[in-house]
Amino acid sequence: MRLQLHIFVAAIALCIGLSAMGQTRLQATATTIPQNPGGEFSVFSSITKYLTLGDAASLSSWFADNLDVTVISSTRNCSRKQAQEILRSFFEANTPRSFQVTHKASESNKKYLIGLLNAGGEIFQVTIYATASAGDTYKIQQLNISRQTAY
Repeated sequence: MRLQLHIFVAAIALCIGLSAMGQTRLQATATTIPQNPGGEFSVFSSITKYLTLGDAASLSSWFADNLDVTVISSTRNCSRKQAQEILRSFFEANTPRSFQVTHKASESNKKYLIGLLNAGGEIFQVTIYATASAGDTYKIQQLNISRQTAY
């Protein structure tokens, strides 16, 4: 799991570096995923929809059996059911209005997504790390929701 976290951090750093080098090119792709239903990032189409709707139950169908969940500053390694309850509570306190993808990356059987969730009058950064299991079915291994800070 530590190796996956290092790969995840490297992917985020790559996305941030690419953003600094070619922000206009990335902005053109920072739209709702997928643009084509069978595209490389189509795995995130349902996930982004459920984030936008605040549907923790449907979102949890994409969770691995155990996953790391960070909401604001509380981090837990928990079961799918526990993660669903954590998100349900978050969505009850912060009703989602919209979700915009800002970065996405892939490597082998791994997919990364960073986006901004407008919820409860605040902006939250959402980071998702998913890996493929049997049959190219992706499952969320890590989900991080943090308050977006002004620069």
